Amino acid sequence: MEEKKPSTFSIRFKMLWGIGSLGTNIISNSYAALLIIFFQDYLGLSSELMALSALIYAIWNAFNDPLFGFLSDSSKSKKGRRIPFMKFSAPFLGLFFIGIWLVPTTWSPNALFWWMLAGMFLYDTAYTIIGLVYSALLPELTESDSERGSLQTYSSIFALLGSIIGFLVPDFLRPGVGETNLLPLYLGVGAIGIAGTAFILITSFSVKERPEFTQVDEPLGLVDSIRFTFKSKSFIVLVAANFMSILMQSLVLGSMFYLSDYVLKISSSMMLLIPFFVGIIIGTLIANLIAKKIGVVRAQQLLLLIAGIFLCSIFFIPNQMIYVAMFIAGFGLSGPLVLTNIMFAQVADEDEIRSGVRREAMFFGTNALITKPAQSIAIAIVPWILGLTSFISRAENGGEIFLNQGEDALRGIKIFTGLIPGIAMLLGALILFAYPLHGDYLQEVQDKVLEMHAEKKNKLKST
Repeated sequence: MEEKKPSTFSIRFKMLWGIGSLGTNIISNSYAALLIIFFQDYLGLSSELMALSALIYAIWNAFNDPLFGFLSDSSKSKKGRRIPFMKFSAPFLGLFFIGIWLVPTTWSPNALFWWMLAGMFLYDTAYTIIGLVYSALLPELTESDSERGSLQTYSSIFALLGSIIGFLVPDFLRPGVGETNLLPLYLGVGAIGIAGTAFILITSFSVKERPEFTQVDEPLGLVDSIRFTFKSKSFIVLVAANFMSILMQSLVLGSMFYLSDYVLKISSSMMLLIPFFVGIIIGTLIANLIAKKIGVVRAQQLLLLIAGIFLCSIFFIPNQMIYVAMFIAGFGLSGPLVLTNIMFAQVADEDEIRSGVRREAMFFGTNALITKPAQSIAIAIVPWILGLTSFISRAENGGEIFLNQGEDALRGIKIFTGLIPGIAMLLGALILFAYPLHGDYLQEVQDKVLEMHAEKKNKLKST
């Protein structure tokens, strides 16, 4: 009989696991930081066309994530149901990321709109596939919340490194005051696309899947898969809270350059990014320790509360104190970064008891169906508020940054950088009071899943 004991991993394995997160986050954070400011501020695309692209993009996102999640869960390939998707999609992710910025700057607004929209569709398709299968692999690797937390900590640390690189490279290479040359930026995003692809491929060739979930489990049909997904109270509560986190992340990441350029008027965004990322790094290193003391969901609520309070404070405090607020808010934002995927693993464990099969990708895909519109909302909110507050873009100022924005514009930037994402974090913490997977019930679920996996391993050996 197979021993009922969760898998554990070496530091080398955890490093190789985290490198994949480095690759996706170098690319995705450069994309998040540049998309709005590149097309709206540098190229002059109107708020109306930006909002329209966000709406159409949201509709596409409503279909691709659960579709690819279902296809991955249903795969019976002997090579696995996760890794082959990652290997195939990684080169396309790098290619589509590079391509979105290579639009001729002399094109008409309509042409710019269609280029941006097509680039968003192609980029997001490749990113969706990789993000889904990478996230779905974590719960399958081990049944231990502690070991899952350790793997996620490595993933999060590499994700932070990728985020820092993804922000700093565009920040160093984007046009400064009085500059219009985009060539250095093009070279930078090209290097990011190539490096990110390489890191994802390193992980995909280093991590092995557990064959019992592909060869023993019989996948559910589409209707049953949807039914079991939406019958899970744990999933519904978690995805509602995660919507708030995604909205927060999209707003903060997409508006960081506005805060540094126009509110703080600093020569380099590094001065703002350093305290923000130092806070996140400190939180990432201890978030799993907090979870071991008070449980995963309570640790998540505590960190969301901290992030929410200090993001909201940005609207009210003097500009000099924003650096402190961003540091402490960054500490709180480690919760969504480290603990959310552990909670999705708990949801998949509970579901396996009910459905008999592991369906992580369907949960992550349906989560994206519900939460990715938050990214589109963020893309629409920023230019909408800028339009309402009479913000003057570079394109409207002859290609040069206009530093003497009105008070309304500066308040608008503080609203979409601090106040709105801060309120979202507080709502997320409140929603999680309804999450049932904690205490004795969680332990009961984990014990039962461990028994089921031992049975599946024995069945695989016998066949």
